[in-house]
Amino acid sequence: MTASVVTWPILSVVTFLPVLGAILIYLSRGDDEAARGNARWIALWTTVITFGVSLILVLRFDAAMPGFQFVEKVDWLANGISYHMGVDGISLPFVILTTALMPFCIVASWKSITLRVREYMMAFLFLEALMIGTFSALDLVLFYLFFEGGLIPMFLIIGVWGGPRRVYASFKFFLYTLLGSVLMLLAIMALYLNAGTTDIPTLMQTAVPRNLQIWAWLAFFASFAVKMPMWPVHTWLPDAHVEAPTAGSVVLAAILLKMGGYGFLRFSLPMFPEASIYFTPLMFALSAIAIIYTSLVALMQEDIKKLIAYSSVAHMGFVTMGIFAGNTQGVAGSVFQMISHGVVSGALFLCVGIVYDRMHTREIAAYGGLVNRMPLYAVTFMVFTMANVGLPGTSGFVGEFMTLLGTFKASVTTATFATLGVILSAAYALWLYRKVVFGKLTKPSLASIKDLTLRESLTLVPLLILTILLGIYPKPVLDMSAASIQQLVTNYSTAISAVKAAALP
Repeated sequence: MTASVVTWPILSVVTFLPVLGAILIYLSRGDDEAARGNARWIALWTTVITFGVSLILVLRFDAAMPGFQFVEKVDWLANGISYHMGVDGISLPFVILTTALMPFCIVASWKSITLRVREYMMAFLFLEALMIGTFSALDLVLFYLFFEGGLIPMFLIIGVWGGPRRVYASFKFFLYTLLGSVLMLLAIMALYLNAGTTDIPTLMQTAVPRNLQIWAWLAFFASFAVKMPMWPVHTWLPDAHVEAPTAGSVVLAAILLKMGGYGFLRFSLPMFPEASIYFTPLMFALSAIAIIYTSLVALMQEDIKKLIAYSSVAHMGFVTMGIFAGNTQGVAGSVFQMISHGVVSGALFLCVGIVYDRMHTREIAAYGGLVNRMPLYAVTFMVFTMANVGLPGTSGFVGEFMTLLGTFKASVTTATFATLGVILSAAYALWLYRKVVFGKLTKPSLASIKDLTLRESLTLVPLLILTILLGIYPKPVLDMSAASIQQLVTNYSTAISAVKAAALP
C-alpha cells in the first residue's frame, strides 16, 4: 500500500498527540501520590499510542518513491509561508526513532522522578511533539519554530530536574544552541528574499547564487554544528549530560543531536551544493579532529556520563564525515549511524541511570566487580558497549563501516585518521567496562547492590534485541532510506558537475 491511501492528516496526528497527552496531565490537577501516578500513566499511554500511530507511516510508506509522502499543506502566514508537513526516506527513520524511544524515557523516570512529576511528564510530551515536528516540517519557518521550540522543554528538564550544577548546564546548553540558530534565521530570511518562498521542496529546486550559498551554508552550519555537536563547539554537551536526569540524557543523545545531521542532509547538501563542495575539506578536518581528540579526552574521564558524552561527539564525527563524502555509501552510512547511535547511546545512558539510582554516584572509581552481584546488568551493558565500539554483529558496525567506505572514496587521509578513532573508541569503552564490571567486589557499598528489576529489564531488553537485529539485518532501515538518498546524491553530483562545466571556459 502506498502513501496515497492515507486520506487523514496522519503526520499532524503523530506530531500533536503528545500535546493532547500533556493537556490531559494538566487537567488532572493535584499534587498527591494518586495525581503523580495518573501523570505517569497518561504520559506512558500517550507515548505508546503515538508510537503505534507512527507505525502506520512505516506500513503505508512506499520505499521506492524518493519524494515526500503523507504531505499536508495549508496556507499559514504570509505569501509563500505555509503549514507544510511530509516525510521521505531520510526523515521517516528519525520520526520512528523519536516515537519508539519516548516510552522508554517515561518508564526510566518512573521511580527516579518524585518532584513535580506532572510538569516533568508534560515537558517530555511537549518535547516529543517538537522533535517529531522538526523531522516532518517542509517549510523553513515551520522547521525553525519546531527546531528552536525543542530548546525550551529540554532547558527546563535539565534546569529543574538535573544535578547540582543544573542551572549552569542548562543556561550553557540554551545559549550555545540559540546563538547558532539566530544566524540560521537570518539565512532563512535571505533565502525567502531570493526565492519568494520558504517551501523546502521548492527551495531544493531553486538556484541560489554562489555568494548567498556560501553565507547561507555558514549560517546553517553554525546552527547544526552546535546541535550535533561538532568540535570545537561541543563543550556544552558533557555538562548537559552530567547534570540532566537519565531520561533527559537519553533524549539528548538519541534524538536532539541527530537534528544537526538531519539539517545537513535536508538543507546543506541539496540547497547549497556549491558551498558544500567548497567546505568539504573543512568538514573532513573537523570530523577527523572530533573523532580522535574527543576519544582521547574520553580516556581521561572519571565520570561515566562524561565518558559516554565524549564518545557521542566522536560518533557524530563519523556522521558528518559520511554526509560530506557526498556518495551513496557515505550518506546511507550516516543515516544508519545516527539511528544506531540513537538506540545504543540511549541504552548506555539508561544503563548508567540504573547504577546511579542504586549508588547515587557516577564516579568510575566508585564501582568495580559488578558482575558478581549484577550478572544480567553486566551482559546487557557489555552488548551496548560492544555496539558503541562498532563490533561486527551489532548495529554500530554497519554505520561506521559504511561511513568509512564512503569517506575512503572521497578522501583516503580522512578515512585513515577516522580508523584510528575506532581503535581509540575500543580503548576507552573497554577500559570503562573493565573498571565498572570486572575486578574483585571489594567496596562495601556494592555488597548489597541488586540486579536488574523487571521494569529496568523491560527498558533494556527491547533495545538490546534491536541493537543485535540491526547489526545482523540492517536492510529495513537501509531500504527505507535508499531511494531518497539516491536522489539526494544524484542531484548533488549533477549540481557539482554543472558548476565544474561552467567553470571550464
